[in-house]
Amino acid sequence: MSEVVDTGRSAEMGLVREVTFDRVRAAAQRLAGVAHRTPVLTSATVDRCLGAEVFFKGECFQRVGAFKFRGAYNALSALDAGARTRGVLTYSSGNHAQAVALASRLLGIPAVIVMPSDAPAVKLAATRGYLAGTPGEVVIYNRAETTREELGAQLASERGLTVIPPYDHPDVIAGQGTCAMELFEQAGELDALYVCVGGGGLLSGCATTAKAMRPSCAVIGAEPAMADDAARSFATRSLHSVRDPATIADGARTPSLGRYTFSVVLERVDRFVTVSEGEIAKAAVFVMERMKAVVEPSGALGVAALFQDAARDPEALRGRRVGVVLSGGNLDLAMMPELRRLAEG
Repeated sequence: MSEVVDTGRSAEMGLVREVTFDRVRAAAQRLAGVAHRTPVLTSATVDRCLGAEVFFKGECFQRVGAFKFRGAYNALSALDAGARTRGVLTYSSGNHAQAVALASRLLGIPAVIVMPSDAPAVKLAATRGYLAGTPGEVVIYNRAETTREELGAQLASERGLTVIPPYDHPDVIAGQGTCAMELFEQAGELDALYVCVGGGGLLSGCATTAKAMRPSCAVIGAEPAMADDAARSFATRSLHSVRDPATIADGARTPSLGRYTFSVVLERVDRFVTVSEGEIAKAAVFVMERMKAVVEPSGALGVAALFQDAARDPEALRGRRVGVVLSGGNLDLAMMPELRRLAEG
């Protein structure tokens, strides 16, 4: 069982003022014509079973296969000329790594990507592929020997690089918020929005957008029960962490929310739903088999939370318009037997 540690740190509510909808709109302008305007999927089966209209935002079809491209490109494109010349550094187990690698290539900015030795092979290979032929490089580290933050800080200091963290940065959060902005433009008004959470960048950005565009929309964070640091933090208003959780949703293995994301979550998110490994697997398999879209386990967290809410109270969503973010599709196909086992267990 993963150790759960209460850091005792309260939110710094002044930080939330730096994450604004104006910043999201500025991000949308930078991303126009660069990021994909991803499709909204629907399922007659889901609508019939829930008695609702459900709109799935297909970020699995985004560049690099995940929403992460939005925040990475926005943050890099907002840098001044000096920072661009010196280069950037980030750390990630996969999707953010790929996003920074591609964004740096498109913008001509040197990038150093710190990745763990146990990162999914498909994500490591893609990151190296995006950096091929550029001055960028991937630096591999062992989780048992150091943390990505420590190594990243050391390298950034030695080389004069600007750190672009995976989620805890106002421009990264604003870029992720453009996902919800598009969804509201495509689907119209929503009564509820389900968003997965790891470090909270996507959830914070989407919550900022939702509360600006549709204040009555309930924003629900979806998290693995085995990695429930955000749900615990939300419930207690004190930051919690879960170290190295053994969840199949590798994108949600971040140990805790960040300073910015914790503050935004407390102010703009309505509630959390935690889901079991079996529920995550069932949701991912459902999306792939019935909706014909490839999603990784983290990308199906919102779907799993939606299904759990409907199972607990069949009337909860009836007659409502609901959005769900399919956050990513970088599935390691070697996981399919394990996904099926968990889904059928």
